[in-house]
Amino acid sequence: MASPVLFVSILGGVLPALIWLAFWLLEDRCQPEPKKFIFLCFIGGMAMVWPALLLERALLPLVSGTTLILGWAIIEEVLKFGAAAVFALWWASYDEPLDAVIYLVTVALGFSAAENILFLMTPVAQGDLLRTIVTGDLRFIGATLLHTLASATIGISLALSFYASAHARRMAAFGGVILAIFLHTLFNFFILKGGGGSTFWVFLIIWCGIVGVLLATEHLKQPTKDYC
Repeated sequence: MASPVLFVSILGGVLPALIWLAFWLLEDRCQPEPKKFIFLCFIGGMAMVWPALLLERALLPLVSGTTLILGWAIIEEVLKFGAAAVFALWWASYDEPLDAVIYLVTVALGFSAAENILFLMTPVAQGDLLRTIVTGDLRFIGATLLHTLASATIGISLALSFYASAHARRMAAFGGVILAIFLHTLFNFFILKGGGGSTFWVFLIIWCGIVGVLLATEHLKQPTKDYC
């Protein structure tokens, strides 16, 4: 019984993330990143879920309320950025501004895929088809896009400072992480504290944020369009 549950959970968790990943990789089709680094970033993002869970559980007895929500956001955004740095940003493959966005988004989608699997395992194991579908849909249009938006914010900050000094790039990375933490905290706060009535507006804001990220990505792509 465990094997079918795990298979369905993995399929339902990873497939949406791969769909989004395919979409984002199309944004970089003019000068695509090496598949090895895309793979490492995706798997690295998935792997970050387990230390995130351990740290978040360790935080539970120490703080509560908004402080706990903020702590969770800090843990997840710092770990995702760390994975992108280790698996891609410190390597020679990071050679143009748009790369930062692609690598950060890939890590975020890997992280989201592993989270999706964990969220789906309970309703799948209970045979609750409706809850499984609803959970999967909400993850697809909500939490997955939140992780994408937050990490893309860091990526855009890095991209805009790509040609600047090392100090300016470090400050841009720090500012991007802070903004990502802020966005993540707001999402969690309104989902957990705002009740069902605020869910629609939170998701709408996330979608608007994604549109803004795509517009920024198009701007970053301008110098490379002649090579397509």
